[in-house]
Amino acid sequence: MVNLRQPNANEATKTFNRSKSVVPMSGICTRCVDGCRGNCEIFKSSFRGREVLYPGPFGEVTAGADKNYPIDYSHINIQGYAVGAVGMPEDMEPSPETARFPNVSTETEYGWDKKVKMRVPIFTGALGSTDIARKNWEHFAIGAAIAGITIVCGENVCGIDPGLKRGNDGLVTESPEMDRRIELYNKFHDGYGEMLVQMNVEDTKLGVAEYLSSKHEMDTIELKWGQGAKCIGGEIKVRDLDRALELKKRGYIVTPDPELASVQEAFKMGAIREFERHSRLGFVTEEGFHEECDRLRDLGFKRITLKTGAYSMAETAMAIKYSSDAKIDLLTYDGAPGGTGMSPWPMMEEWGTPTFYLQSLVYEFAEKLKAKGKRVPDLAMAGGFSSEDGIYKVLAMGSPYFKAVCMGRGLMIPGMVGKNIGKWLEEGNLPKTVSEFGHRPEEIFVHYEELEERYGNDIKDIPLGAIGIHSYAEKTRVGLQQLMAGSRRFSLPTLQRKDLMALTEEAAKVSGISYVMDAYRDVAEEILDG
Repeated sequence: MVNLRQPNANEATKTFNRSKSVVPMSGICTRCVDGCRGNCEIFKSSFRGREVLYPGPFGEVTAGADKNYPIDYSHINIQGYAVGAVGMPEDMEPSPETARFPNVSTETEYGWDKKVKMRVPIFTGALGSTDIARKNWEHFAIGAAIAGITIVCGENVCGIDPGLKRGNDGLVTESPEMDRRIELYNKFHDGYGEMLVQMNVEDTKLGVAEYLSSKHEMDTIELKWGQGAKCIGGEIKVRDLDRALELKKRGYIVTPDPELASVQEAFKMGAIREFERHSRLGFVTEEGFHEECDRLRDLGFKRITLKTGAYSMAETAMAIKYSSDAKIDLLTYDGAPGGTGMSPWPMMEEWGTPTFYLQSLVYEFAEKLKAKGKRVPDLAMAGGFSSEDGIYKVLAMGSPYFKAVCMGRGLMIPGMVGKNIGKWLEEGNLPKTVSEFGHRPEEIFVHYEELEERYGNDIKDIPLGAIGIHSYAEKTRVGLQQLMAGSRRFSLPTLQRKDLMALTEEAAKVSGISYVMDAYRDVAEEILDG
């Protein structure tokens, strides 16, 4: 069995081994020398302790686990066909003249009754209280709006808002940061996709749902059980003592305890440079879940979605069963390995059910519910996707239940790239990778003129990071059109599991997708015998 991961050293934690020979299980150098100057995780942990658990520097990086699992979506390939055209527009008769890939529809929709349409079957992961989300929100939100996809505003945004105001009952009465996020998305929203806000334990206690319903009249809200990056509550880092004290007073778990005199002294001395703000663990019960859904609908929300993580098979079953009974509008499963703004690195690498296995289980459970006459909620898959081939595989492998793919880093990176191109332009410091295409936004961004025609003078209000996300979504859309046309599927609902083949028998066993040497064998034999 190949080594699936090298522990004790990783670029994410800025650690490395001195020796070229490393023990596979422990990651310790085979010859550990007394006097070594570093910099493996054991070495660094010897003086920085808990800080080494996290990728860094916080607020400046996104990090994705790099464990290589025994089976993933690369062990599945897409089938191609030489005849037919399924899902063509009603006014088109299938022929070589009409069955062209630009005629493929990549639109999808989700929702129990009141549907939400998206131009491309992707949406963002939860962009919540991390600095990455806050600093880049203008780019992320406007980018999602002009691309016609949904954006998920994650947990704890109100809770960490410096401008937060609460009433005597402790509930939110004012949150400028939440207001800013909603207004930026709505400014360019044109009917495709939506913005929805997540709620965890702290958000529920703060009355975030009540605030969103009364002030912003939002249609959708998302309950959160967890994600693929971690099995504990969300966290951020804080580099200011007063801020750490403030967040503890708001009810958050803050470590090390900023109220301790010894901790305050260590912070003043510079030994402690940052604090962690953690959320509490949720406790799910079937009765409590239904009560919360009823409460949110009574507040006026038209749609309720659920995001859950890479938990055990039992919680996987709970999520789809409870969601079916509660008429949840979209259930997103997030598999390991995780990718996020800040999660403990060992947890990202070693915890949870990997995405491929998790989707295989969810499909199996969806089929069981359907066989019992129950309606399966619309499903989405998250957990390491970044390109159109992965999207195709998820939607085909999960047909007809899966409607979209949730992306974290895949949709964040284009926003940051576009933003930085703007900064480099101002500084006159474009890297060659960009300057080879020009020295003005109109030259660099291939979709700039298209957007200028679409938005006119308002193009000046669209940041370059947003144009980056739009460009990425367009590449994804066209790439998906090409793959679908190659398998003669001209709309997303026509994708089927038989449009995939497993490249290994083990992948076939886990997924139920036909092994490459068996797929369509019966049809082939008929042709040969005919």
